Amino acid sequence: MAHLINLSPLLGEIAATGDFSVWWTIVKIAIVIGVLLTMVAYSVLVERKVSAFIQDRVGPNRVTLPLIGSIPILGPFLAKCGIWQPMADGLKSFLKEDFTPAHVRKVYFWLAPAITMIPAFLTVAVIPFGSTLGSQKLVIADLDVGILYTFGIVSLGVYGIVLAGYAANSKYPFLGGIRSSAQMISYEISMGLSVIPVFLIVGNLNLSSVIAYQADCWLIFKAPLSFAIFLVAAFAETNRLPFDLSECETELVGGYNTEYSSMKFAMFFMGEYANMIASSAMMVTLFFGGWTLPWVELPQSVMGGLLSIGIFLAKVCALMVVFIWVRWMWPRFRYDQLMDLGWRRFIPVALANIILTAAVLWMLAK
Repeated sequence: MAHLINLSPLLGEIAATGDFSVWWTIVKIAIVIGVLLTMVAYSVLVERKVSAFIQDRVGPNRVTLPLIGSIPILGPFLAKCGIWQPMADGLKSFLKEDFTPAHVRKVYFWLAPAITMIPAFLTVAVIPFGSTLGSQKLVIADLDVGILYTFGIVSLGVYGIVLAGYAANSKYPFLGGIRSSAQMISYEISMGLSVIPVFLIVGNLNLSSVIAYQADCWLIFKAPLSFAIFLVAAFAETNRLPFDLSECETELVGGYNTEYSSMKFAMFFMGEYANMIASSAMMVTLFFGGWTLPWVELPQSVMGGLLSIGIFLAKVCALMVVFIWVRWMWPRFRYDQLMDLGWRRFIPVALANIILTAAVLWMLAK
């Protein structure tokens, strides 16, 4: 043990005290990032399959691996499902020419795609994704002010798209960046106001406490208007149809990402899907009981912990399908309709919802 102590003070302290919490945290971070990236890749596949179903097409069904593809029945079945398509898409993004136009502001041009992805990864750090495994709580950082941290990080998401529009030094990307900044700031207000009734009901800002409160009844039944506002604001925050005005190809060529190619272009869409997953996880936590099921008590064991993770991921996937389904079923809003809905409809309704919830809770407490 002495050589470990000499190698590193941190390893020496862990070896002396037996406190492996730091390593457990690192393991949880690695697993969460790995699962999130995998879900991002296969969300694209699900989107393509769902859109093909809606439009009466087949969807991705050609990509196969040399050895697995030769296995009778299984190989053709996996290819028909498109299981290997995300691998082909990722390889294609890496192999495409990474072209940087001469007229762009290069530092911001390179920085913008990374900034787009970071908020989603930071947001999931405070979301409980299961009960416990042994003595370890299945959350990276169980903050007492988790929701405040979340909205602080979400507000950073606008910088990536605004920087992309500014860095391109071109009118269409710049207009897309300006649209996005106005849109995201507008709907952040509605989203923030929508969750206040939830925390008035629960009486705690800790997300684990919110999940524990919903052991018998999900909060969507106690605060349905909050969920409706949060859901629509989530569409606007992630720039998804019917609110994808910042990348509207009919008006802006491609919007803020017009000048991007190769992996930089792919990182914007990875960030979009990562934000969709983070938004779905937050809605599951706030309104659908997180990893719990009503009137079902999971066993306090490793199997119970794994089952709670499966329940949480199943709920997140269900909401992801809603995101995808709406994209292929609803037309795009006009920009004036988008801003009118955010400022003149949602904010007054969200404020009225807060006052009504507070009044009901006050009368019940008397």
